[in-house]
Amino acid sequence: MPTKNRLFALILAGGGGTRLWPKSRKKTPKQFLRLGGDKTMLQVTADRFNKIVPWENMIVISNKLYVKEVAAQLPQVPKQNIIFEPEKKDTALAMLVGAIFAKTKNEQAIVINGASDHVVKQVDEFIRLMKAAARAAEDKTKLIAVGITPTRPATGFGYIKIGQEIGKINHHISLFKVANFTEKPNLATARAFISTGRYFWNANNYVWSADAIIAAFKKYQPDQYQLTKKLLSLKNPLRFQKALKQIYHQAASISIDYAISEKADNLYLIPGDFGWDDIGEWSVVYQLNRKDLNGNVILADSDKKQIKVLSVQSHNNLIHNDNRLIALLGVEDMVVVDTPEILLVMPRNKSQDLKQLVQRLKNEKKEEYL
Repeated sequence: MPTKNRLFALILAGGGGTRLWPKSRKKTPKQFLRLGGDKTMLQVTADRFNKIVPWENMIVISNKLYVKEVAAQLPQVPKQNIIFEPEKKDTALAMLVGAIFAKTKNEQAIVINGASDHVVKQVDEFIRLMKAAARAAEDKTKLIAVGITPTRPATGFGYIKIGQEIGKINHHISLFKVANFTEKPNLATARAFISTGRYFWNANNYVWSADAIIAAFKKYQPDQYQLTKKLLSLKNPLRFQKALKQIYHQAASISIDYAISEKADNLYLIPGDFGWDDIGEWSVVYQLNRKDLNGNVILADSDKKQIKVLSVQSHNNLIHNDNRLIALLGVEDMVVVDTPEILLVMPRNKSQDLKQLVQRLKNEKKEEYL
């Protein structure tokens, strides 16, 4: 594994996601929520990466709206390492800017990328594979993805197909050439993919040297490279941050997968199986949390003194309590999420359709509820 002073972790924490509406909203996106523990998802993610890199080598890139929240939740991260995007421009620009920032700290920087809102149940295995990927990324001709071994035919994830195995890392971890990407297949296709054993979920767990990803942008996204290359000379974090306003104003919005991964001929994959999941909807929150004897999951923000839920003849529900009593009688397989402004009630199997409600609020310009 690379020495710690050249190994960095970049946490992407800029999303204002609404898939867990109404708890997750623009002012409180899901990475700042507690969804089953005492710590927020951002804090859990940072603790996990801190087992690989020291706090001073952790970089968080977020939206300007969340300046105070990120700093408050992660006081261990140096404030100069918290980068705030002037506007949303998707993952490609965020990962490029993060890599360049790491390179201003260490010319030989290697960066482990991760989202702030993912779940990892087997942390030791995650650490082992990320360290192996970092070792592989020492070869600056390679970009590394840690793919997730599928556990179900999910239609909400991208899939990466592997080609031939090109070798072993640390003598026993396989490294494969990436053959192609498929973005969010339908159910039949996802089932077919899984049956081959050669497809992995794309979790955006990329590991690369700063030099390698900068070179990839120079080749495949020259406009973004030209906009950002001046950052390489800005060793002062304040000057670095100040320069982002003009860059973000001019840059295109594109994901790292479309920008680089689907084009690059030097992308390789390490299979990962460490209990990963993306908490992208309330049904997943239900699956990942402890159930009571009736199969109910009852959650509340950890600073609430008492969880006020009265449940009779009710089974397999997810209840997120705010402050008032929620009473259920004869209710099955529902999601009930209470907030001071909004009460959500829906069947658990409709979790994927929640975006229809959010879209209607957008169409009706009811911004106060988004």
